[in-house]
Amino acid sequence: MAAASLFLGIDIGTGGSKALLIDAQGRVAAKALTEYPLSSPRPLWSEQSPEQWWEATIVSIRAVIAQADIEPRAIAGVGLTGQMHGLVLLDGRGGVLRPAILWNDQRTQAQCEAIHQRIGRERIMAITGKPMLTGFTAPKLLWVKDHEPEVYARIAHILLPKDYVRYRLTGEFFSDVADASGTSWFDCRRRAWSEELIEALEIPRDWLPQVTESPVASAKVSVAGASATGLLEGTPVIAGAGDQAAEAVGSGIIAPALGIVSVTVGTSGVVFAAMGDYRIDPTGGMHAFCHALPGMWHVMGVMLSAGGSLRWFRDVLGGGATYEQIIDSARTVPAGCEGLVFLPYLSGERTPHADPNARGAFVGLTLRHTKAHLARAVLEGVTFGLRNALDLARHMGVGIERIRVSGGGARSAFWKQMMADVFAVPVASPQVVEGAAYGAAILAAVGAWGYPGVREAVAAMVNEGDEVRPGSRTGAYEEVYGLYNGLYPALKPHFEAVATEAGAMS
Repeated sequence: MAAASLFLGIDIGTGGSKALLIDAQGRVAAKALTEYPLSSPRPLWSEQSPEQWWEATIVSIRAVIAQADIEPRAIAGVGLTGQMHGLVLLDGRGGVLRPAILWNDQRTQAQCEAIHQRIGRERIMAITGKPMLTGFTAPKLLWVKDHEPEVYARIAHILLPKDYVRYRLTGEFFSDVADASGTSWFDCRRRAWSEELIEALEIPRDWLPQVTESPVASAKVSVAGASATGLLEGTPVIAGAGDQAAEAVGSGIIAPALGIVSVTVGTSGVVFAAMGDYRIDPTGGMHAFCHALPGMWHVMGVMLSAGGSLRWFRDVLGGGATYEQIIDSARTVPAGCEGLVFLPYLSGERTPHADPNARGAFVGLTLRHTKAHLARAVLEGVTFGLRNALDLARHMGVGIERIRVSGGGARSAFWKQMMADVFAVPVASPQVVEGAAYGAAILAAVGAWGYPGVREAVAAMVNEGDEVRPGSRTGAYEEVYGLYNGLYPALKPHFEAVATEAGAMS
């Protein structure tokens, strides 16, 4: 266990594969991101090629090894994380049967309703910690069974996105309790596959991978994996976690008594609170999962288009402007955007409204409003959506004394101040804001090196940066937040009509 040992975190995100090397003190030695496209073959469908994940991962791993100028033997362990809920289907020879259906895909409402009718919504919530939602893995499999029976007949393995990369890296089929919690086949209280749900949904048990706790060294880099990536054959590969649990490890969200809740602003937006017990939100708005820490759970609320809304604005309305330029323009507009409100439901929504038919909207447009107003309205709408999840967490008894924000939103001082004002609590970022890849690397340090547990590793590696406190705009935002909350119920019937019309025309 040499002091120079490094730990590699791999994050299979929606936008690309990130590789991150850290040392035993948590300092970043190298990082690389290799992007890949997102496919939307029909409205509200979302797919990617698993082979592109693997190809991008190879490029990113080789890039960080070159940046750090190290021998592969210096890497003591590999931790994996990635986008949750995706459906990856393999045949008996390990070949990919179809593009992966992703977490933000909304095609499976009929399958969700059928599963609720077959098993019962309350029973599903008791076992899995949440209702059956369109983004989860189980209804995606039923959609394939209903619409692509020739594909369904050839299935031999079902994997989550990061676990497909594990398979290519090691030749082994494994997952972890945190990521498996998002499939809707997993008993979160027992931290094991639910035999009841597997039987009820008629899924062959041998299709599913083995599951371990997140810090466990579940496999090793194979000869083929080493040849492709440049890693050393036999390097331990840690089970890892879904991106949100890994992000929480990297942000130090590991103990409910601290009153610290994390907010992640990536493509999606996530509010995450650590829990010492298994607790269910009866409204179904907040969802329970196993934490990456053995014996811990967490609840989280997810809005599907957080940073994704800002990316949409940049790509469609930005006129070539960068994110920094867009946010700088938003600074010139007063809080509340002079009556303009944005609903960030560009991919449907999950929290607080589990509604695949929800649509994005600007409400209150006048001739006075400029592109800068639209930009600020997007930032405010996303922040209000995150506040919705924080309010649900408080109703569950979660104490919220401060927020740790990570992801792309953490890089903007202006947006962080907006969050502090809207949330009405101090906001800070971890000193290292590399997100889920950083948490995956920490888990690798636990599973493959000398840290006795995740808490000890987090204590040694995770520190908080400067905090931002609520300012003078807090009161003004409260009024706009009330207006924002009234818009979804008023527009819901129209969202349903629009969705029906779009379905009829597609």
